[in-house]
Amino acid sequence: MGTAADTALTFRDATDADVDALVELIESAYRGESSRTGWTTEADILHGQRTDREAVLEVVEAPDSRLLTVEREGRIVACCQLEHRGEHAYFGMFAVSPALQGAGLGRTVIAEAERQAREGWDVTEMHMTVITVREDLIAWYERRGYRRTGKTAPFPYGDERFGVPQRDDLEFELLVKELVRPSYTVRPLTQ
Repeated sequence: MGTAADTALTFRDATDADVDALVELIESAYRGESSRTGWTTEADILHGQRTDREAVLEVVEAPDSRLLTVEREGRIVACCQLEHRGEHAYFGMFAVSPALQGAGLGRTVIAEAERQAREGWDVTEMHMTVITVREDLIAWYERRGYRRTGKTAPFPYGDERFGVPQRDDLEFELLVKELVRPSYTVRPLTQ
């Protein structure tokens, strides 16, 4: 039996028809009891919603943004937002089904997102923000080549669209990865 990472995956842009399933996926990966099945849960630091229909629809419909949707056997199992911001792309709204976490699917999705951003928009960097107390998640991104910048932004306390904080020290840190084009060596043909 193969892992989640090597089972046939379909990558495509989300449509309006996917919004409800994507909200459900994102919520299940980060909030509530279902999120505790995986390791990306934020249930101990944030209650309430992670996103909503309007926020997901906004990403789907934005002109310089895509919500890359990943299907396996016709079911949405992962997603991530890619937004073109000039010389770099922004990576966000990343979710993998909790039941499939830890099997390499996240690694596969982020690598494909980086490839698509690099090739489609000719960007040189990928940026993302992560809640600083999520040390395990930041370490996972560091193993994927992202570096901490020390640049932080405040958590939107009081805006329940992003959740209800359970602690008063939440902030976001910018993580950056240089997207290097693969280099190929051209060898002369010999006879």
